[in-house]
Amino acid sequence: MLARGAAFAHDATTAFWLSHSTAAVLWGCWTYRLRDRADVTQLTPPSVVRRGDDPVHLVARHWTRLPGRDRAVIDGLPVTTLERTVVDCARTLRGASALVVADSGLRLGADPVLVGEILTEAAGGRGVRSARRVLALADAASESPGESVVRWLVHSAGLPALELQVQVRTWAGSFRLDLGWSDLKVAIEFDGAVKYSTLADGDATTRFMAEKRRHDALVEAGWLVLRVTWADLDEPDRLIGRILAARRRRGLTSR
Repeated sequence: MLARGAAFAHDATTAFWLSHSTAAVLWGCWTYRLRDRADVTQLTPPSVVRRGDDPVHLVARHWTRLPGRDRAVIDGLPVTTLERTVVDCARTLRGASALVVADSGLRLGADPVLVGEILTEAAGGRGVRSARRVLALADAASESPGESVVRWLVHSAGLPALELQVQVRTWAGSFRLDLGWSDLKVAIEFDGAVKYSTLADGDATTRFMAEKRRHDALVEAGWLVLRVTWADLDEPDRLIGRILAARRRRGLTSR
């Protein structure tokens, strides 16, 4: 994606700004299931005549007004500002992918007030309604793209919003849970596949035992803890089924 954006920059003859998903990567945002194509915003209409083997097919061109407020430069490349990038991605990406960018954009310091202003200015445009839904859920407290995806799936299933970074006191100390419902004492912990892979054998064993002690303390404090991995996100219906089952175990018979 970045290589294609750089190639476009080298050959461009009119003003442009790397934008949308490409800008998100340049800003250091998390991403999830992006297409392998560079995004470019220009002030003049893109050509509609394209040959099937033309490399322009590898670039998605967007034609729109771009005020100076929404323009920036990263490593010598013209790019949309972080706030504009968050809004553009919220308007064009699918829900989970959009929320991953939005959460990380806020963590990186995107001004939520300015994000709201940019979205308001786009009222009536394509993707604005879905962007409002995404940005209403966006939260800088999300600590990983996996957490963001889980939150989107839960939201899409019509369940109450998950709390982020829930603090719980136990006999073994105070612990922070990734996601949960405090009133139900149901927690969701997202585990990346590389959790222990970079640790030496002794360190990995120590870490594993500490995690077990933590888990036991949470269970004894009355918490039901669901662990979710990247593989679980590939089967969203099954994951939501597990979450609904956990809520039913707390006496809830409906969503």
